[in-house]
Amino acid sequence: MSPSNQTLSPTSLLDKANLQTIIIIDFGSQYSELIARRIRETQVYSEVLSYRTSPEKLREINPRGIILSGGPSSVYDDLAPKCDPEIWNLGIPVLGVCYGMQLMVKQLGGTVEKVKLGEYGKAELFIEDPTDLLTNVANGSTMWMSHGDSCTNLPEGFSVLAYTKNTPCAAISNPDRKLFGVQFHPEVVHSEGGNALIRNFVYHVCECEPTWTTETFVEESIKDIRAKVGDKRVLLALSGGVDSSTLAFLLHQAIGDQLTCMFIDQGFMRKGEPERLVEIFKNKFHIPVEYVMARDRFLKQVDGVTDPELKRRRIGHEFIQVFEEESKKLGPFDYLAQGTLYPDVIESADTNVDPKTGERVAVKIKSHHNVGGLPKDLRFKLVEPLRKLFKDEVRNVARAIGLPEEIVRRHPFPGPGLAIRIVGEVTAERLNILRDADFIVRDEISQQGMYHDYWQAFAVLLPIRSVGVMGDKRTYAHPIVLRFITSEDGMTADWAKVPYDLLETISNRIVNEVKGVNRVVYDITSKPPGTIEWE
Repeated sequence: MSPSNQTLSPTSLLDKANLQTIIIIDFGSQYSELIARRIRETQVYSEVLSYRTSPEKLREINPRGIILSGGPSSVYDDLAPKCDPEIWNLGIPVLGVCYGMQLMVKQLGGTVEKVKLGEYGKAELFIEDPTDLLTNVANGSTMWMSHGDSCTNLPEGFSVLAYTKNTPCAAISNPDRKLFGVQFHPEVVHSEGGNALIRNFVYHVCECEPTWTTETFVEESIKDIRAKVGDKRVLLALSGGVDSSTLAFLLHQAIGDQLTCMFIDQGFMRKGEPERLVEIFKNKFHIPVEYVMARDRFLKQVDGVTDPELKRRRIGHEFIQVFEEESKKLGPFDYLAQGTLYPDVIESADTNVDPKTGERVAVKIKSHHNVGGLPKDLRFKLVEPLRKLFKDEVRNVARAIGLPEEIVRRHPFPGPGLAIRIVGEVTAERLNILRDADFIVRDEISQQGMYHDYWQAFAVLLPIRSVGVMGDKRTYAHPIVLRFITSEDGMTADWAKVPYDLLETISNRIVNEVKGVNRVVYDITSKPPGTIEWE
């Protein structure tokens, strides 16, 4: 969603008036969420807001600091996004990053120009003033640049802190007004002193304290859940992923048997997962789970469908139909729990409010499929305790409240499951082939102690056949594609350099143990240009 369409309500995200906060003002940067995550890593709360956020709203939030993100525009373009200039007079420390720094310079009377030699990629930073913002940032550090414009004349009261070969104003400051700017991106991993710079801004400039901790979040969330829900019943669509599983454990700690989890087995899960999920929740931790067997219904919905988007829509629609039918059998419920995370809030900031109660009501099952909406006559009030968190923070919460490590570190798995790892038509036969092949992948990397070396590792079934030879006989069977990737957040990913002997073992097992497969290939495409999933 473009920043101009964001309508986030800061007060709806900040439940505690005394929560120390750093606000990120988003100008359309691909790194805005990453800035927020880097702030969170310092144990200080951060939140991403639109550049349209008013000074009045910022005064209401009263953050300890503000960071202006980068962005794809040039500050001298007529349609370039601009914040209200009053932001410089709020008395709140401000750090401008790339475009954010250029906007600061231009609005305060300096000059920004398109230069002959821009900088893209790594650049060496030469420090003139190693205090305040650049404390503990080594002279000569490599920083990540991405700009074709540069600040050529600074506003009154500003001085240069650092420069690069092509950028005379790579870091600037006006310490009296606590206004700072950097032309590079300290939030990316390629910037060697980036984390130190961010910590300097958070702790030394903004004088924050590390109050955003997992323990505090869990304690406050349980109190909030109890206060909101009271003695009412809560329904949760459980998928088996870390988000919905963490939510189930958190809710159960807060309200016990007032929680009912519903697991819909649509037939597209990995081998043994539905049974294992029920075993963990019902038998080991005594969390109520209603198991709904619906495999035939879902398989019928995708019969003959080859278009991947149509597959997703049909699976999502059927999920909603089953959920509606089963919830009415189990109901009534007052609340629907969703595993909405903070990136979901940023990307889809629209809210739906019950005009009578003023509470948000559910129109999406985000915790399971992220597709489709609940029927308008099936109304729940929402419980979304995780909506402040990024994925890595959810995992920290999961560990803190006692989730088994096999769930905490489970590889991400798409809502439609194996149905979108079968390219083309989904059939019962193809599901069985892929399920067996995928099991071998997971089994081998687990036995080798390499499961956690990869963001994801899985198999894909192609709807073609090729000639092979097995036992001196000609075969005509499917190929399996192996997809192993490394990533920090799934937004970008690289194909993993898997040891040849592991690939060989997996290939031999699949060809010998899985009927209908005679060839195994390896996908060496990064994201971008490819995607992690094939459909």
